[in-house]
Amino acid sequence: MLVIIGWIALVLLAAIVSKQQFPTKKELSRKIVHIGTGPIIPLAWWLKIPANLAIGCSLIITIALIINNWLRLVETFEDVTRQTYGTIAYGISITLLLIMFWPNKASAVSAGVLVMAFGDGFAGLIGRQLSSPSWTVFGQRKSVAGSLSMGIVGGITLFLISSISGVNCNPIHIVGISFLAIFLEQIGPYGIDNLTVPIGVAYAWSWFTGS
Repeated sequence: MLVIIGWIALVLLAAIVSKQQFPTKKELSRKIVHIGTGPIIPLAWWLKIPANLAIGCSLIITIALIINNWLRLVETFEDVTRQTYGTIAYGISITLLLIMFWPNKASAVSAGVLVMAFGDGFAGLIGRQLSSPSWTVFGQRKSVAGSLSMGIVGGITLFLISSISGVNCNPIHIVGISFLAIFLEQIGPYGIDNLTVPIGVAYAWSWFTGS
């Protein structure tokens, strides 16, 4: 737990520093937290954190995020102009995945959370930096650059999980799960994709691999 707490502290510190150094880039600090939170799951898997402790900690953090969304105690998480419940959805999705799959199917939890953390995180950053055709779904702007980033980074993430963990997921299934992640990210208004993508990816991973 000290390792995980230390990692969380580093992520939060990086987000706070980025907010101070780049005050006009309001999404940057959120994306640092978004991306940096993902590795906590494989860390907990590697350290064999028991289910009751993992679920309890995740539940406490989720409740704290809900309170922060209401009261804006820590603006690093919510300082954006658009209306979003992404941070809350992120916490809920991790908690639900831990309840449903941890620890027997820890690879499914890792797949769901890391595809969301890395795929969606980098999609948001890259999509805003690169000029490409875009469209609007449920009031949310999507782009070719962002969607491709989601699929490519998500696919690489799934391949690495399969390779490192020894849980076999063949390339066709990885491509299929990546397309599923892109689709769910497209139809997730107000940050709800932070809930649908991890759960959808985790279930697909578990279906294809049995792990």
